[in-house]
Amino acid sequence: MATLDNRVFDNGLTVLDTEANAIHITSAEATSFANVAAVTLGNSTSLSIGAPADRSGGGREVVVAAITDGSVTGTGTATHYAIVDTVNSRLLATGSLTASQAVTSGNTFTLSSVAIGIPDPA
Repeated sequence: MATLDNRVFDNGLTVLDTEANAIHITSAEATSFANVAAVTLGNSTSLSIGAPADRSGGGREVVVAAITDGSVTGTGTATHYAIVDTVNSRLLATGSLTASQAVTSGNTFTLSSVAIGIPDPA
């Protein structure tokens, strides 16, 4: 059976904890850092991501804390999130929202916490 030490997982996930500085709600899954600008409907820089920890079912994960102060900058339907490192122009993670949400420019948005993990090798 293949194995990976927690250090291998943690070094990959630590990038989210130490380099991510903004989260966007998007109208489609972003494909690159540049593409985030084309699909963003809002963002928040009040991003808090915990240190890597054990993942249910095996592997490791980080938890992105709930967002309560997102600023909606476009009107449309938010379907995904994109976590970015604006300092180094990197798209670090994307995922689907639990439910799509119609948003209107000028309003605020909230997001529930989300876990991002790497499963143990098969």
